[in-house]
Amino acid sequence: MIGYTTLGVSDMERSKKFYADLFAEYGASVIMDAGRIAFIGKSMAEPMVAVCTPFNEEAPTPGNGVMVAFPAGSKEKADALYKRAIELGATCDGEPGQRVPDVFYGGYVRDFDGNKLAFFEFG
Repeated sequence: MIGYTTLGVSDMERSKKFYADLFAEYGASVIMDAGRIAFIGKSMAEPMVAVCTPFNEEAPTPGNGVMVAFPAGSKEKADALYKRAIELGATCDGEPGQRVPDVFYGGYVRDFDGNKLAFFEFG
């Protein structure tokens, strides 16, 4: 149901590298780069994350209460994505852990522009 989600960024090259490196293990890369917007994913037919400089040319700002959540596939993979994001320069916004007993496990980071990301597994 989701085609892509867009995150406003201040440095396209840094952001393309961050997201492509973060999801490389899942087979993702920059699959379309149109200058002020780039799409990172496995194919145009699957959900993607896009990074862009805002169309109105104002500074990017993360939305209050907005978060993009990426299914990890397992608790161990959620841990690995969290760790990789931190290695790539993200900041911690909640270490991985069981959030809802037997229902939801997740870790949270913020990218260079303050966009909040979650890496999760149900169960």
